[in-house]
Amino acid sequence: MTSKDSGNKTPLLREEIGQVLRMVRRSQGRTLREVSTSAQVSLGYLSEVERGQKEASSELLAAICNALEVPMAMVLREVSLRVAVAEGLSVRRQVPEVPVHSVV
Repeated sequence: MTSKDSGNKTPLLREEIGQVLRMVRRSQGRTLREVSTSAQVSLGYLSEVERGQKEASSELLAAICNALEVPMAMVLREVSLRVAVAEGLSVRRQVPEVPVHSVV
């Protein structure tokens, strides 16, 4: 069931996580193949994670973040902010929006 089907504004976490991971990867100019190889996950599975079709385990999320050289905390912070906005909460960014290339 998606958030659209249930009538509420809360997005699915797997979709938000996937969107943020894809945003980071694309901002780095990297391909799915490059990141999947580095993260030791199949290209198809990584694609499904990015499209919000599969849930990333904590281990897989850590591997993808390591491959992208971005702290998992930054990815989760961005996801949290996006969910808060979708739920109509007023949020103020206290950390830079990912991708952060200088933090590794």
